[in-house]
Amino acid sequence: MKKIYSLFALITLFMLSGCGIYNFTGTGKIDAKTFQVNFFQNNADLVEPGIDRTFTLALQDLLMNQTNLNLVNSGADLTYEGEIVDYRVSPMTATADQQASQNRLKIRVNVRFMNRKKESDDFEKTFEFYYDFPAAAQLQGAVLTTALDEIFERITQDIFNESLAKW
Repeated sequence: MKKIYSLFALITLFMLSGCGIYNFTGTGKIDAKTFQVNFFQNNADLVEPGIDRTFTLALQDLLMNQTNLNLVNSGADLTYEGEIVDYRVSPMTATADQQASQNRLKIRVNVRFMNRKKESDDFEKTFEFYYDFPAAAQLQGAVLTTALDEIFERITQDIFNESLAKW
């Protein structure tokens, strides 16, 4: 009986040793040590004050929380920069009397990613996401905060996946 437990433990050990470079964020081994996130200017036709700073901080926070990279102001191994290119509110569904019953906020961000350690990973790509809200609600206060949180969470995760997780 003791031999069976020993054999089982040995097999389990070999199976787990194959997962040496896996981590729970989905990234493989990253050669970089530092990253920087340059300010994402709001170049959208419709300007919502403060979303540029909010987005920049959201991307920094995500990278700090999901990697062991250090945030620096310049000379980083990984650099993220870009601009918010679209901020749009549009009606989505109508009622029987031709009035909007639901609106959609859509934000599009253009991102340039540069990896000094592995230039083949560099890209420039647009990421976008949306948030639907009732037409009777005003896009301000708690509704706006909830919308921005959901949109920025999705966009920053997509940027992370494209640049580091390779999903």
